[in-house]
Amino acid sequence: MELQSQGVVSKEFSGAQTKPYYVTTPIFYPNAVPHIGHLYTLVTGDILARHARIAHPDRVVKFLTGTDEHGLKIQKVAAERGVRPMALCDRLSGQFRRLAGSANVSGTVFMRTTSAEHRRAVEHVWKQLDAKGLIYKDAYEGWYSVSDECFYTHSQVHKTTLPSGEEITVSTETGSTVEWSQEENYKFRLSAFRETLLEHYTRDKGSIFPSSYHEYLVDLLKNNDLDDLSVSRPRTRLEWGVPVPGDPEHTIYVWFDALTVYLSGIGFPWAGGAAEGSGAGWAPDVQVIGKDILRFHAIYLPAMLKALELPLSRTILTHAHWTVNQRKMSKSVGNVVDPFEAMEIYGVDVVRFYLARVGGRFRDDVDWSTEQLDKHSDELRNLLGNLFMRITSKAIRARVAKADEKLDVKALLSDTEKAKALGVDLELLNSVGALGATVRKNFDMLELGDALEAIMLVLRQANATMTNSAPWAQDPQPAAASYVSVLETIRVCALCLQPFIPEAAQRLLDAMDVRESERTLGYAEVGVGAVGEKVEGVKLFNIPQVKV
Repeated sequence: MELQSQGVVSKEFSGAQTKPYYVTTPIFYPNAVPHIGHLYTLVTGDILARHARIAHPDRVVKFLTGTDEHGLKIQKVAAERGVRPMALCDRLSGQFRRLAGSANVSGTVFMRTTSAEHRRAVEHVWKQLDAKGLIYKDAYEGWYSVSDECFYTHSQVHKTTLPSGEEITVSTETGSTVEWSQEENYKFRLSAFRETLLEHYTRDKGSIFPSSYHEYLVDLLKNNDLDDLSVSRPRTRLEWGVPVPGDPEHTIYVWFDALTVYLSGIGFPWAGGAAEGSGAGWAPDVQVIGKDILRFHAIYLPAMLKALELPLSRTILTHAHWTVNQRKMSKSVGNVVDPFEAMEIYGVDVVRFYLARVGGRFRDDVDWSTEQLDKHSDELRNLLGNLFMRITSKAIRARVAKADEKLDVKALLSDTEKAKALGVDLELLNSVGALGATVRKNFDMLELGDALEAIMLVLRQANATMTNSAPWAQDPQPAAASYVSVLETIRVCALCLQPFIPEAAQRLLDAMDVRESERTLGYAEVGVGAVGEKVEGVKLFNIPQVKV
């Protein structure tokens, strides 16, 4: 079997591009403590950002997350607790910043909507749209959800009966209770952008991923008119927010405010116009969002951007939700998973691995399960951690040291007949040679789960080789050949695993004495880059002692 080495260069991360790679998560509403769903979104964005850095290290990567701190929910919670809204935001926003830090999330911008920089951007956007005649004052009569901070039309709500027999009206999309509202506010002429948006999404089928969400949105735009969007609330009802420029009796609607963060986070407004904006990173390459906020990011934000004559995001990665026993997490039900506790018990990398391994295909809701977490913790520890401990054991290294000829992978590549005679698993090395290209392709398609699956399949092959072949032979020469083959497999897999389990991957590469300059994806091929001279065993993962 001939050894093959493959490699591809993705347009998405082309080093020739000057625009930074820009990935965003939603900014999180800090009216409660973070849960596992927040961590899932953060880790997904971080995996994309870290992959971009190793796929093309010459390209700048910008990664934005943060907190959405205005709105009626914050105002009400602060009043109930007898504290100022800003004091509440400072405390709760800090918890989300701590979550990102605890999970080893490599964000470059943590943006708070209460910052002066963000407020200037919101005011600028408002003035620009107002100057174009796209904002007008009108009477509003319809449904409003305090929980969602969102206005709904009649077609977006329905009645439901509680176990108590009480009949209430709820959002069809989120299930949140809505209340009838009558007020004067400002509206954005969203209706003017329906055809433009439909044309965009019909033409660009990769603009929303997975495809099921793209199909849903195109169908929505084809079969429904877009009503003009309320973008303010009277100051008498909502004090905690950005005042409407020129009319302090109104407060800018929280979603209009929040959606501007993707611009403000990279310096908008730009004095140099579109050219400076591109140099700052606009437009986003990937926006990671939950399925419940697709309408805001695929309709409201693009309409605002079209009005501002700015490019739309390249891709909106829309993920499903994490549930517990197939039920949505809820404080009232008491089934909210604490991400800090999970990471403390299992370790940060194991939890990151589990979120990507089980949730990395994004299409369907995923159930949080301690049994599945245990299973994938064992998978990672056995296929990677134990494999490295076995291949670097004193017994095997002592046997390898007695070999007459010092072998490396390049030597085996140049003489496959000799490799076969020594019992080298050439099928394994073929798989390793193709892995870097496979991982690149999966990331280009945003199939993070498939990328991780490909890596774990190669590690499974390496474990079979370790169990069945020459490292255990008495003859030191075949032992040496298998030793370098398995180490090469671990080196390439560790490079590819860096976005998923960054701390463990770094420790592993350090233990193999891999040069810092050879830790990009370009070295994830057989014989490209090398294991160093000072290989040392290291324990990568601990066994959890307590279950979440």
